[in-house]
Order: sequence, then structure tokens, then C-alpha cells
Amino acid sequence: MQTVEPKPHKAKIAIGCDHAGFEMKEELKKFSKDTGYEYKDFGTNSSESTDYPIYGRAVSEAVASGECDRGIVICGTGIGISIAANKTPGIRAGACYNTDMARIAREHNDTNVLALGARITAIPLAMDIVRAWLETEFSHGERHIRRIDEITEIEQLLCER
Repeated sequence: MQTVEPKPHKAKIAIGCDHAGFEMKEELKKFSKDTGYEYKDFGTNSSESTDYPIYGRAVSEAVASGECDRGIVICGTGIGISIAANKTPGIRAGACYNTDMARIAREHNDTNVLALGARITAIPLAMDIVRAWLETEFSHGERHIRRIDEITEIEQLLCER
């Protein structure tokens, strides 16, 4: 009798952007599907001007609630939408501009939301960044766990106010 190995769980990805990131988001949705990742699109759905905090919040809430495993947010630089996403308790969003940053963001900081800048990152590089980020696991090193716990403690204290 042949045993069948279970397929490893592929993360469900929440993805959202403002108008500047619309084209990149659409390409990353195709990329996610082609690489076997399920995604949920939180908008925007056109290149018409809109505000990034709406989509940073929607994606981060989906990740924080457990509806999705990780999130990808996109605006012009990745900075504004990462700030918005980081306002949700439990979210560790990082703007990454190369694959080394993406790997370190996962290994050291256990980021659960990746922020990309559509106006400063070419789509092929964004795909490489996303792949590196999705395929990298948290290292669980003692110093990294300690630092994340310290961040969580700050977050909890501020949320109690």
C-alpha cells in the first residue's frame, strides 16, 4: 500500500492596494495563483485615486483575525500603507525593496504583512520579493522571539490606554 504525503499548507494571502499599486496587485494575483497560493483581494479595483489606509486596514484586519495567513499591501512607496497596516494590533508589516530585506523581515521579525512600493519596484522584482517572503520561515531564534515579545508588550500597553 502506498502512503500519500500530505501537501504542505500554502498560506492564504490577503492582498490590497491603493491606485498606485493596482497594476502590481493584479500581476501579483496571477503570480499567486500560478505558484499555488490562494489569495483574497481587498481592493482597490482600478487605478482611480483612492486612499491607502482603507486597504492597509482591510488587509491587516484579515490577517489579525486569522481569515488570511499573511498579507501583501501596495502603495506608491510601500511606506504609507505599511504604517496604516501596522496600526492593527498583532500586525508586523515591513516595507521591502529587495529579496534580502524580505527574507530578513520573515526570519528576524516574523512579519505577517509585506508592503511593496509600486512606483519604485519593478513588477518582476516584486514577484521575487514576494516569493522570498512567502518561502522564508521565522527563525525562532531566542533573540528574535524576545524582541517580538517586547514589541507585542508595547502594543498591548498602548491598546489598554
